[in-house]
Amino acid sequence: MTRTATTDRVRELLEDESSRTYAQEAGIRLKDTPQPLYQLLVLAHLLSARIRAATAVAAAEALFEAGMRTPRRMREASWQQRVDALGEGGYRRYDERTATQLGEEAELVLEKYDGDLRRMREAADGDVDAMREALQEMPGIGPAGADIFLREAQGIWPELAPYLDERVLEGARRTGLPTDPDALARLVPREDLPVVAAALVRASGGRGSGTTS
Repeated sequence: MTRTATTDRVRELLEDESSRTYAQEAGIRLKDTPQPLYQLLVLAHLLSARIRAATAVAAAEALFEAGMRTPRRMREASWQQRVDALGEGGYRRYDERTATQLGEEAELVLEKYDGDLRRMREAADGDVDAMREALQEMPGIGPAGADIFLREAQGIWPELAPYLDERVLEGARRTGLPTDPDALARLVPREDLPVVAAALVRASGGRGSGTTS
């Protein structure tokens, strides 16, 4: 693919009406404040299961609409309330286990970071691997969930960029774009990387981590 064709393809990804981050799909107005960062963590958790992206997004929206928008509100909700919200979003296959994990996850965020994931970032002191490890300490968050969180957060945490994991690079390969993270990142402004990354995940045939969308 020529440079002009490559640039045009990236522009198409950015201008496509369906090209949104997963956070945007879930109604999360992502910024560097505690509540949206926690909501992104919940979304990454849900997306990392082997379940359709649309279902994970709907489940996140149902949890937030039920008032579980902060770790404190998530912890205070009963297990059954979490199960019910997940079920309302269609997240039934993993609802009981996930309801337990979300409660434990909220407890850890409150105890270790005082409810503010910016403290996790501060503790990592700009080390992306340290943040990835810290995320995987959360109940229910594995490598896939950590990748999803960091991929979406790179638009507001500059030290993460470019965070273009294997799922993104597979999408790049399928669409004829560069599969070198630095070369791919040079094609777009840093703030647009999360949108391009999400679009390429969809192009790879995956959702947040690894199943069909």
